[in-house]
Amino acid sequence: MATAHGGTSAGTPKAKSPRRAHAPAAPSRTPAAAHDLDLLRRMLLIRRFEERCVELYSAATIRGFVHLYIGEEAVAVGVHQALDERDAVVSTYREHGHALARGIPPEAVMAEMYGKSTGCSHGRGGSMHLFDAGRRFYGGNAIVGGGLPLAAGLALADRMRGEPRVTCCFFGDGAFAEGEFHETANLAALWGLPVLFVCENNLYAMGTALAREHAQTDLAMRAASYGMAAWAVDGMDVHAVEKAARGAVESLRAGSGPHFLEMRTYRFRAHSMYDPDRYRPKDEVEEWKRHDPVTGLADGMRTSGLLDAAALEDLEHRVAEEIDDAVRAAEQAPEEPAEDLLLHVTGRHEEAQA
Repeated sequence: MATAHGGTSAGTPKAKSPRRAHAPAAPSRTPAAAHDLDLLRRMLLIRRFEERCVELYSAATIRGFVHLYIGEEAVAVGVHQALDERDAVVSTYREHGHALARGIPPEAVMAEMYGKSTGCSHGRGGSMHLFDAGRRFYGGNAIVGGGLPLAAGLALADRMRGEPRVTCCFFGDGAFAEGEFHETANLAALWGLPVLFVCENNLYAMGTALAREHAQTDLAMRAASYGMAAWAVDGMDVHAVEKAARGAVESLRAGSGPHFLEMRTYRFRAHSMYDPDRYRPKDEVEEWKRHDPVTGLADGMRTSGLLDAAALEDLEHRVAEEIDDAVRAAEQAPEEPAEDLLLHVTGRHEEAQA
Protein backbone atom coordinates (compact mmCIF):
# COMPACT_ATOMS: atom_id res chain seq x y z
CA MET A 1 0.00 0.00 0.00
CA ALA A 2 1.25 3.44 -0.84
CA THR A 3 0.42 6.58 1.06
CA ALA A 4 0.18 10.01 -0.50
CA HIS A 5 2.28 13.09 -0.18
CA GLY A 6 1.88 16.46 -1.98
CA GLY A 7 4.06 19.12 -4.43
CA THR A 8 5.07 22.43 -6.10
CA SER A 9 2.73 23.55 -8.88
CA ALA A 10 4.10 24.14 -12.35
CA GLY A 11 4.27 27.70 -13.70
CA THR A 12 1.07 29.09 -15.22
CA PRO A 13 1.32 29.93 -18.94
CA LYS A 14 0.00 33.20 -20.32
CA ALA A 15 -3.69 33.17 -21.08
CA LYS A 16 -3.07 33.69 -24.78
CA SER A 17 -0.22 31.92 -26.53
CA PRO A 18 1.02 32.71 -30.05
CA ARG A 19 0.53 29.86 -32.47
CA ARG A 20 3.73 28.31 -33.74
CA ALA A 21 5.10 25.22 -35.38
CA HIS A 22 5.19 22.31 -32.95
CA ALA A 23 8.54 20.80 -32.05
CA PRO A 24 8.93 17.06 -31.45
CA ALA A 25 7.00 16.13 -28.31
CA ALA A 26 9.86 14.44 -26.44
CA PRO A 27 13.47 13.35 -26.96
CA SER A 28 12.49 9.67 -26.75
CA ARG A 29 9.94 7.95 -29.01
CA THR A 30 9.65 4.68 -27.05
CA PRO A 31 6.13 3.47 -26.11
CA ALA A 32 6.84 4.13 -22.43
CA ALA A 33 7.99 7.67 -23.19
CA ALA A 34 4.96 8.31 -25.40
CA HIS A 35 2.65 7.02 -22.68
CA ASP A 36 4.23 9.21 -20.01
CA LEU A 37 4.03 12.21 -22.32
CA ASP A 38 0.33 11.54 -22.85
CA LEU A 39 -0.22 11.29 -19.09
CA LEU A 40 1.58 14.59 -18.62
CA ARG A 41 -0.43 16.26 -21.39
CA ARG A 42 -3.71 15.11 -19.86
CA MET A 43 -2.77 16.32 -16.38
CA LEU A 44 -1.51 19.64 -17.74
CA LEU A 45 -4.75 20.13 -19.64
CA ILE A 46 -6.75 19.71 -16.44
CA ARG A 47 -4.39 21.95 -14.43
CA ARG A 48 -4.37 24.78 -16.96
CA PHE A 49 -8.10 24.49 -17.58
CA GLU A 50 -8.77 24.88 -13.87
CA GLU A 51 -6.37 27.80 -13.61
CA ARG A 52 -8.22 29.52 -16.46
CA CYS A 53 -11.48 28.91 -14.60
CA VAL A 54 -10.01 30.81 -11.65
CA GLU A 55 -9.32 33.78 -13.94
CA LEU A 56 -12.77 33.66 -15.54
CA TYR A 57 -14.55 33.30 -12.23
CA SER A 58 -12.57 36.17 -10.70
CA ALA A 59 -13.63 38.32 -13.66
CA ALA A 60 -17.29 37.26 -13.14
CA THR A 61 -17.30 35.75 -16.63
CA ILE A 62 -18.39 32.38 -15.27
CA ARG A 63 -20.67 32.27 -12.25
CA GLY A 64 -22.21 29.95 -9.71
CA PHE A 65 -20.39 27.40 -7.59
CA VAL A 66 -17.01 26.24 -8.90
CA HIS A 67 -14.99 23.45 -7.28
CA LEU A 68 -11.47 23.11 -8.65
CA TYR A 69 -9.53 19.87 -9.18
CA ILE A 70 -6.05 21.39 -8.88
CA GLY A 71 -3.74 18.92 -7.12
CA GLU A 72 -5.84 15.81 -7.78
CA GLU A 73 -5.13 15.43 -11.52
CA ALA A 74 -3.25 12.13 -11.15
CA VAL A 75 -6.39 10.40 -9.89
CA ALA A 76 -8.65 11.23 -12.84
CA VAL A 77 -5.95 10.66 -15.45
CA GLY A 78 -4.55 7.49 -13.91
CA VAL A 79 -7.94 5.84 -13.37
CA HIS A 80 -9.13 6.59 -16.89
CA GLN A 81 -6.16 4.69 -18.33
CA ALA A 82 -7.88 1.52 -17.12
CA LEU A 83 -11.33 2.36 -18.52
CA ASP A 84 -12.62 2.23 -22.07
CA GLU A 85 -15.56 3.75 -23.89
CA ARG A 86 -17.98 0.96 -22.95
CA ASP A 87 -17.55 1.69 -19.23
CA ALA A 88 -19.60 4.22 -17.27
CA VAL A 89 -18.27 7.04 -15.09
CA VAL A 90 -20.22 8.69 -12.28
CA SER A 91 -18.68 11.80 -10.77
CA THR A 92 -19.07 14.51 -8.13
CA TYR A 93 -19.43 18.29 -8.21
CA ARG A 94 -15.61 18.53 -8.45
CA GLU A 95 -15.74 16.90 -11.87
CA HIS A 96 -14.01 19.13 -14.43
CA GLY A 97 -10.95 16.90 -14.29
CA HIS A 98 -13.00 13.71 -14.56
CA ALA A 99 -14.87 15.07 -17.58
CA LEU A 100 -11.71 16.12 -19.41
CA ALA A 101 -10.01 12.81 -18.61
CA ARG A 102 -13.07 10.99 -19.94
CA GLY A 103 -12.62 12.75 -23.27
CA ILE A 104 -15.34 15.39 -23.15
CA PRO A 105 -13.90 18.20 -25.32
CA PRO A 106 -12.67 21.30 -23.46
CA GLU A 107 -14.96 23.37 -25.69
CA ALA A 108 -18.03 21.52 -24.39
CA VAL A 109 -16.90 21.78 -20.76
CA MET A 110 -16.05 25.48 -21.02
CA ALA A 111 -19.29 26.28 -22.83
CA GLU A 112 -21.16 24.60 -19.98
CA MET A 113 -19.27 26.80 -17.52
CA TYR A 114 -20.48 29.80 -19.52
CA GLY A 115 -24.06 28.48 -19.54
CA LYS A 116 -24.11 28.28 -23.34
CA SER A 117 -26.24 25.94 -25.43
CA THR A 118 -23.15 24.21 -26.87
CA GLY A 119 -22.17 23.01 -23.40
CA CYS A 120 -22.20 19.29 -22.68
CA SER A 121 -25.40 19.80 -20.63
CA HIS A 122 -26.71 22.44 -23.09
CA GLY A 123 -25.86 25.18 -20.60
CA ARG A 124 -28.41 23.96 -18.06
CA GLY A 125 -26.04 22.30 -15.60
CA GLY A 126 -23.02 24.51 -15.16
CA SER A 127 -19.89 23.56 -13.26
CA MET A 128 -21.48 20.97 -10.96
CA HIS A 129 -23.60 19.11 -13.53
CA LEU A 130 -21.42 18.13 -16.47
CA PHE A 131 -23.05 15.25 -18.34
CA ASP A 132 -22.42 13.35 -21.57
CA ALA A 133 -24.56 10.26 -22.17
CA GLY A 134 -22.75 9.48 -25.42
CA ARG A 135 -19.50 9.04 -23.51
CA ARG A 136 -21.32 7.34 -20.61
CA PHE A 137 -20.38 10.17 -18.26
CA TYR A 138 -23.29 10.41 -15.85
CA GLY A 139 -22.59 13.54 -13.83
CA GLY A 140 -21.54 15.80 -12.15
CA ASN A 141 -23.80 15.38 -9.08
CA ALA A 142 -24.18 18.31 -6.68
CA ILE A 143 -25.42 16.16 -3.77
CA VAL A 144 -22.62 14.69 -1.66
CA GLY A 145 -22.72 10.93 -2.25
CA GLY A 146 -25.59 11.31 -4.71
CA GLY A 147 -23.80 9.49 -7.50
CA LEU A 148 -23.15 6.31 -5.51
CA PRO A 149 -26.63 4.72 -5.81
CA LEU A 150 -26.66 5.70 -9.51
CA ALA A 151 -23.43 3.78 -10.01
CA ALA A 152 -24.91 0.66 -8.47
CA GLY A 153 -27.97 1.00 -10.70
CA LEU A 154 -25.88 1.39 -13.84
CA ALA A 155 -23.76 -1.62 -12.93
CA LEU A 156 -26.82 -3.72 -12.17
CA ALA A 157 -28.43 -2.76 -15.47
CA ASP A 158 -25.29 -3.65 -17.42
CA ARG A 159 -25.07 -7.03 -15.73
CA MET A 160 -28.74 -7.80 -16.35
CA ARG A 161 -28.19 -7.00 -20.02
CA GLY A 162 -25.09 -9.16 -20.17
CA GLU A 163 -22.86 -6.18 -20.98
CA PRO A 164 -19.18 -6.68 -19.99
CA ARG A 165 -18.90 -3.18 -18.56
CA VAL A 166 -17.47 -1.55 -15.45
CA THR A 167 -19.00 1.43 -13.66
CA CYS A 168 -16.45 3.74 -12.07
CA CYS A 169 -17.76 5.99 -9.30
CA PHE A 170 -15.68 8.90 -7.99
CA PHE A 171 -16.51 10.40 -4.60
CA GLY A 172 -14.75 12.09 -1.70
CA ASP A 173 -13.93 11.21 1.89
CA GLY A 174 -16.92 13.30 2.97
CA ALA A 175 -19.24 11.05 0.95
CA PHE A 176 -17.74 8.03 2.69
CA ALA A 177 -19.49 9.26 5.85
CA GLU A 178 -22.87 9.36 4.12
CA GLY A 179 -25.42 6.56 4.29
CA GLU A 180 -25.45 6.38 0.47
CA PHE A 181 -21.94 4.98 0.46
CA HIS A 182 -22.57 2.27 3.02
CA GLU A 183 -25.88 1.20 1.50
CA THR A 184 -24.38 1.15 -2.00
CA ALA A 185 -21.25 -0.71 -0.89
CA ASN A 186 -23.35 -3.32 0.88
CA LEU A 187 -25.58 -3.98 -2.13
CA ALA A 188 -22.68 -3.90 -4.61
CA ALA A 189 -20.84 -6.54 -2.57
CA LEU A 190 -24.00 -8.57 -1.90
CA TRP A 191 -24.90 -8.68 -5.58
CA GLY A 192 -21.32 -8.82 -6.88
CA LEU A 193 -21.76 -5.72 -9.03
CA PRO A 194 -18.93 -4.53 -11.32
CA VAL A 195 -18.42 -1.19 -9.54
CA LEU A 196 -15.05 0.48 -9.07
CA PHE A 197 -15.36 2.76 -6.05
CA VAL A 198 -12.74 5.52 -6.27
CA CYS A 199 -12.62 7.51 -3.04
CA GLU A 200 -10.65 10.73 -3.51
CA ASN A 201 -9.51 11.20 0.07
CA ASN A 202 -8.18 14.77 0.14
CA LEU A 203 -8.41 14.85 3.96
CA TYR A 204 -11.21 17.43 4.14
CA ALA A 205 -14.97 17.14 3.73
CA MET A 206 -15.51 20.76 2.79
CA GLY A 207 -13.92 22.32 5.89
CA THR A 208 -14.02 19.29 8.18
CA ALA A 209 -10.76 17.40 8.66
CA LEU A 210 -10.92 13.64 8.20
CA ALA A 211 -9.89 12.89 11.79
CA ARG A 212 -12.68 15.13 13.14
CA GLU A 213 -15.32 13.19 11.19
CA HIS A 214 -14.13 9.57 11.21
CA ALA A 215 -13.12 7.56 14.28
CA GLN A 216 -11.16 5.24 11.96
CA THR A 217 -9.41 7.15 9.17
CA ASP A 218 -8.18 4.12 7.21
CA LEU A 219 -11.02 4.19 4.68
CA ALA A 220 -9.72 1.26 2.63
CA MET A 221 -9.74 -0.97 5.69
CA ARG A 222 -13.30 0.04 6.50
CA ALA A 223 -14.45 -0.56 2.92
CA ALA A 224 -12.94 -4.05 3.04
CA SER A 225 -15.37 -4.92 5.83
CA TYR A 226 -18.08 -5.14 3.17
CA GLY A 227 -16.26 -8.09 1.62
CA MET A 228 -14.77 -6.26 -1.33
CA ALA A 229 -11.16 -5.88 -2.40
CA ALA A 230 -9.90 -2.54 -1.09
CA TRP A 231 -6.54 -0.83 -0.84
CA ALA A 232 -4.96 2.60 -0.47
CA VAL A 233 -3.03 4.27 -3.28
CA ASP A 234 -0.69 7.26 -3.53
CA GLY A 235 -3.09 9.58 -5.33
CA MET A 236 -0.31 12.05 -6.14
CA ASP A 237 1.55 9.49 -8.30
CA VAL A 238 -0.15 8.92 -11.66
CA HIS A 239 1.80 5.70 -12.25
CA ALA A 240 0.66 4.25 -8.92
CA VAL A 241 -2.92 5.26 -9.68
CA GLU A 242 -2.84 3.72 -13.14
CA LYS A 243 -1.35 0.46 -11.87
CA ALA A 244 -3.94 0.12 -9.12
CA ALA A 245 -6.83 1.00 -11.45
CA ARG A 246 -5.72 -1.43 -14.14
CA GLY A 247 -5.48 -4.24 -11.61
CA ALA A 248 -8.91 -3.47 -10.18
CA VAL A 249 -10.62 -3.17 -13.58
CA GLU A 250 -9.04 -6.39 -14.83
CA SER A 251 -10.38 -8.17 -11.76
CA LEU A 252 -13.79 -6.56 -12.16
CA ARG A 253 -14.06 -7.70 -15.76
CA ALA A 254 -13.28 -11.23 -14.57
CA GLY A 255 -16.36 -11.10 -12.35
CA SER A 256 -14.74 -10.61 -8.95
CA GLY A 257 -17.28 -8.12 -7.63
CA PRO A 258 -16.75 -4.50 -6.54
CA HIS A 259 -13.36 -2.97 -5.75
CA PHE A 260 -12.51 0.05 -3.63
CA LEU A 261 -9.50 2.33 -4.17
CA GLU A 262 -8.72 4.95 -1.55
CA MET A 263 -6.81 7.61 -3.46
CA ARG A 264 -4.84 9.58 -0.89
CA THR A 265 -4.61 12.97 -2.52
CA TYR A 266 -4.93 16.68 -1.74
CA ARG A 267 -6.62 19.70 -3.27
CA PHE A 268 -4.29 22.68 -3.51
CA ARG A 269 -7.13 25.19 -3.73
CA ALA A 270 -9.98 25.86 -1.31
CA HIS A 271 -13.09 23.68 -1.31
CA SER A 272 -14.79 26.10 -3.70
CA MET A 273 -14.23 29.59 -5.03
CA TYR A 274 -16.42 30.88 -2.17
CA ASP A 275 -14.33 29.17 0.51
CA PRO A 276 -11.86 31.40 2.47
CA ASP A 277 -9.87 28.22 3.33
CA ARG A 278 -9.06 29.16 6.94
CA TYR A 279 -9.28 25.64 8.36
CA ARG A 280 -6.05 24.23 6.89
CA PRO A 281 -2.58 25.12 8.20
CA LYS A 282 -0.60 26.93 5.51
CA ASP A 283 2.43 24.75 6.12
CA GLU A 284 0.31 21.65 5.49
CA VAL A 285 -0.77 22.98 2.10
CA GLU A 286 2.82 23.86 1.18
CA GLU A 287 4.06 20.41 2.24
CA TRP A 288 1.56 18.70 -0.04
CA LYS A 289 2.51 21.04 -2.89
CA ARG A 290 6.04 19.70 -2.66
CA HIS A 291 4.65 16.51 -4.20
CA ASP A 292 2.65 18.03 -7.04
CA PRO A 293 1.57 15.21 -9.41
CA VAL A 294 2.14 17.29 -12.54
CA THR A 295 5.62 18.57 -11.78
CA GLY A 296 6.47 15.24 -10.17
CA LEU A 297 5.88 13.39 -13.44
CA ALA A 298 7.65 16.07 -15.50
CA ASP A 299 10.69 16.03 -13.19
CA GLY A 300 10.86 12.26 -13.35
CA MET A 301 10.73 12.32 -17.13
CA ARG A 302 13.52 14.90 -17.28
CA THR A 303 15.67 12.82 -14.96
CA SER A 304 15.09 9.77 -17.15
CA GLY A 305 15.91 11.65 -20.34
CA LEU A 306 12.35 11.38 -21.64
CA LEU A 307 11.65 15.12 -21.61
CA ASP A 308 13.65 18.28 -22.08
CA ALA A 309 12.87 21.97 -21.59
CA ALA A 310 11.96 22.53 -25.23
CA ALA A 311 9.52 19.62 -25.31
CA LEU A 312 7.86 20.77 -22.09
CA GLU A 313 7.54 24.31 -23.43
CA ASP A 314 5.98 22.97 -26.60
CA LEU A 315 3.53 20.90 -24.59
CA GLU A 316 2.56 23.94 -22.52
CA HIS A 317 1.97 25.94 -25.71
CA ARG A 318 -0.25 23.26 -27.21
CA VAL A 319 -2.31 22.96 -24.02
CA ALA A 320 -2.63 26.76 -23.81
CA GLU A 321 -3.84 26.91 -27.41
CA GLU A 322 -6.42 24.22 -26.72
CA ILE A 323 -7.79 26.15 -23.75
CA ASP A 324 -7.71 29.44 -25.65
CA ASP A 325 -9.79 27.80 -28.38
CA ALA A 326 -12.24 26.50 -25.77
CA VAL A 327 -12.68 29.96 -24.25
CA ARG A 328 -13.18 31.60 -27.65
CA ALA A 329 -15.73 28.97 -28.64
CA ALA A 330 -17.62 29.45 -25.36
CA GLU A 331 -17.65 33.23 -25.74
CA GLN A 332 -19.00 32.96 -29.29
CA ALA A 333 -21.53 30.19 -28.57
CA PRO A 334 -25.24 31.09 -28.55
CA GLU A 335 -27.45 31.30 -25.51
CA GLU A 336 -30.34 28.86 -25.35
CA PRO A 337 -33.43 30.61 -26.77
CA ALA A 338 -36.20 31.34 -24.30
CA GLU A 339 -38.71 29.30 -26.33
CA ASP A 340 -36.67 26.16 -25.55
CA LEU A 341 -37.15 26.61 -21.81
CA LEU A 342 -39.38 23.52 -21.48
CA LEU A 343 -37.23 21.23 -23.62
CA HIS A 344 -35.84 18.21 -21.72
CA VAL A 345 -38.17 18.88 -18.79
CA THR A 346 -39.94 15.71 -17.63
CA GLY A 347 -43.59 15.68 -18.70
CA ARG A 348 -43.28 18.82 -20.80
CA HIS A 349 -40.91 17.74 -23.58
CA GLU A 350 -43.61 16.54 -26.00
CA GLU A 351 -45.73 19.61 -25.33
CA ALA A 352 -42.83 21.93 -26.09
CA GLN A 353 -42.06 20.03 -29.30
CA ALA A 354 -45.68 20.23 -30.52
